[in-house]
Amino acid sequence: MATSASLNTAVRKEATELIKRGKALLKADKKSPRREELGALVSSTTDALERGDLAAVRAQLPQLDGLIDELAEVSSYSLIRDYTESIGVAVIIALLLRAFVIEAFKIPSSSMYPTLEIGDHIFVSKFLYGVRVPFSDKKLLQVRPPKRGEVAVFVWPCNQERDYIKRIVAVAGDTVEVRCDVLYVNGKAVPSTLINANDSFLDATGVSNVSRYREQLGEFTYDTFHRIDRPIKERRRNGDHTIDPFGEGTDFPDLRQSPSHPPTCADQPASEIDRNRPPQVEGELVRTATLDDVGECGQQLHYVVPPGYVFGMGDDRWNSNDSRKWGAFPAQNLKGKAMFIWFSYAHWSLLDWSGVRWSRIGNFVH
Repeated sequence: MATSASLNTAVRKEATELIKRGKALLKADKKSPRREELGALVSSTTDALERGDLAAVRAQLPQLDGLIDELAEVSSYSLIRDYTESIGVAVIIALLLRAFVIEAFKIPSSSMYPTLEIGDHIFVSKFLYGVRVPFSDKKLLQVRPPKRGEVAVFVWPCNQERDYIKRIVAVAGDTVEVRCDVLYVNGKAVPSTLINANDSFLDATGVSNVSRYREQLGEFTYDTFHRIDRPIKERRRNGDHTIDPFGEGTDFPDLRQSPSHPPTCADQPASEIDRNRPPQVEGELVRTATLDDVGECGQQLHYVVPPGYVFGMGDDRWNSNDSRKWGAFPAQNLKGKAMFIWFSYAHWSLLDWSGVRWSRIGNFVH
């Protein structure tokens, strides 16, 4: 049979535990309508315990215990609700940011080497060119139109399910021509300087040997890749006819094809294009000279970018499926301007980080 002393000890121990739980609950839950009632009960029980009035303590314990259990259950539901609301708000903010401010993209091909490599993950600023209204061709909040030289992500005009990334080299009303690997915009050659006549890069198909040039278009300076023999063949452009002609199919418009119309999506393989794609404005081809007048490397035929369109090219000039193949694309298709690389890898897994290209992470896209 329990003694009076042991009963008193049990009462003290239970009261101490309940007071401790009550204070913790008061600290955690500051919204409950019965918080004041719990505070008063914890305070009176504490006072009685300190006075040694165990009869008063014993009388208040059932009420204190019941109120703590009730409020703890409410607090638990409140905590779950708070976490749910916080997560929900975070998800909504993330979706809004993705829709209107910034979006992540992964580079899948080598068409933008050396600026962007396969495995680069980039952030794209979406509001700069305007935000597309869902299920509509309309745009809102456009800060400014695209500039020559910017790297941009856009919806491929030949298939609305695909996103492409290219460098904008011309905008509406500009003329574009490529002769012997020299890009002309509005009749003027884009400044290009040889950086490395024997460069190389590794992609999914293996090692490619290239020549590296540095271009300046508008306010942007960037490197481009060309065929390894471009530096040699430049001698032909300068009058040395002992060098074989260029003839690699990188010229635009391609005079070897005797073009009768500008390139469009209709020139792409049927398996690649969407039959339900929006109609495409062709632009215009303008003859300015003949081969006999200016030679194979002289400007002879240029393309005029139609209103509301832009012309994009990959920085890997001899290995890029771009506007030279399927024409200009609507500025309305622009999704955003490439900002910077936030992650990059050649190969990667949670257990093997050796393929992470740390030196590329954080680099801005120019």
